[in-house]
Formats: sequence, structure tokens, C-alpha cells
Amino acid sequence: MKLHALALLAISALLAMPAVADERLRQIIADPDRPAEQAERDQFRNPFETLSFFGIRPDMTVVELSPGGGWYTEILGPYLRDDGQLIAAHWNLGGDNVPDFYRRIRAQYEDRIADTDRFGDIRIISFDPPSLVDLGEPGTADLVLSFRNVHGWKRAGTFRDVARAAHAVLKPGGVFGIVGHRLPEDSEQDPDARSGYVHQSWVVGVLESEGFRLVEAAEINANPADTADHPNGVWTLLPGLRVPEGEDVEHFRAIGESDRFTLKFVKR
Repeated sequence: MKLHALALLAISALLAMPAVADERLRQIIADPDRPAEQAERDQFRNPFETLSFFGIRPDMTVVELSPGGGWYTEILGPYLRDDGQLIAAHWNLGGDNVPDFYRRIRAQYEDRIADTDRFGDIRIISFDPPSLVDLGEPGTADLVLSFRNVHGWKRAGTFRDVARAAHAVLKPGGVFGIVGHRLPEDSEQDPDARSGYVHQSWVVGVLESEGFRLVEAAEINANPADTADHPNGVWTLLPGLRVPEGEDVEHFRAIGESDRFTLKFVKR
């Protein structure tokens, strides 16, 4: 059977799958050993609904892009521990002028996931587009995930490099799931995305031009109270609350976290 026919079969099978709603995922999210300050964010980040929307299963090979402090790793690692594989494409510490906070956060991340009884054998690789974009053997991942990273790649001008790296590592019909801070379409986009917000249409346009097809855009992580025009951008809101002196902190706390798009793409 030709490759394109195999890809079509894989995509059809994927789209026919019901939303994953397994008890194991619920139990891991509710695990009291999850850090309490992370669990407090569930009301805004909706991890069960988000991961189910992306179609995660415990036997998958999953690549998490730029996991930072590991908010989603705390769920993905235990979930994939027994039957799957989590690959953490983390910050590159090998270059010149690496920010100290990159070193600190990655060290904390590595220390946390060293608990293999809890997290299993998570493979950490350095990811630094456009120079370091190898996410693994081509066609081996079932799912690539990005949470609240797109603005950084827009600022650096490397989002197409990210898209190509994700496309290369995914199996035919594999899923690229993205959650990002959403800028209203009628608001002017800062080319450097210094506010942290980006147009959903821009993300879709880039990925569809790089070999992906948008399956569905969900409102799982939407927040209508977020006007996306705050003095310090998205970081004015929770969890950062970088509120300028003289501004009403409680006003921004009440908004919650940012309005976010949740996009599911498949590799064509």
C-alpha cells in the first residue's frame, strides 16, 4: 500500500476515535502528590479536557515542547510512565549567554523528574530553533504538544522551524496540539508578540502551510473576561500578576488566566 494511502487510513482512524476520557488521567490530575500550587491552576488550564481533546492515550510517544517548569509534565510523565514515552524538548543550555533563569528552571525540572518511580524514564533533549530542531527519529511520535509557547517563537521568528520539526517527528496522521494566548482578530498584532498574545488565524495559517490540517479549534481554555490589552501583557494576569504600581491587583486577579486558543492539527 502506498504511503499516502497509509496516511489517509491513519488519519481516518484517528478522527474516528472518541474523546479520551479515561479514569487514569483523572486520577493523575487529582493526585495529592501533585504540587498544590500547580493544581490550583487546573480551573484555568483544564488539563483533563485539554489532553482528552488532543486524543492522548497512555501508550503514546509524546513530545512536549519547551515544558519550562513542568506544569504539564507533572501529568504527562505519570500518565505515560508504564506504557508510553514522554520526550521533553527543553531549553538548550549549551549556547552563549544563556539566561540564568533558564539554567535554574531546567535544573529544577531535571531534579523533579529524577523521581522515576513517579515519572518513569522521561527523555530530555535540547530544543533551540532554528539551530537545534531534532525531536527524534522521523515518523515516531504520536503527539506533539505546546502549551503557551507560541508567542516566544513568533518573537524569535522561529515558528516555522518549530512546525517543520513537529511535522518531521510525527507519524502520518499524528497530532500537533497547541494552546496559546489569544489576541482578538480585530486587534493589531505586534510582530514581536511582546504582549504574549498572538492571532489564532496566524497560527493556523503557518501550520497549514507546513503540512498540517486543522481538525478542530476548541474553546476549552477560553476566557471571555480577558481583553488582552493589559499594561504588562499576558503577564499582568495570573499566575504572574506583574501589575504596575498603582494599578488594582485584585482587578487582574479576578480576570484569572489569559484567554487561550486550543488547536488540534493532524499531519497530512
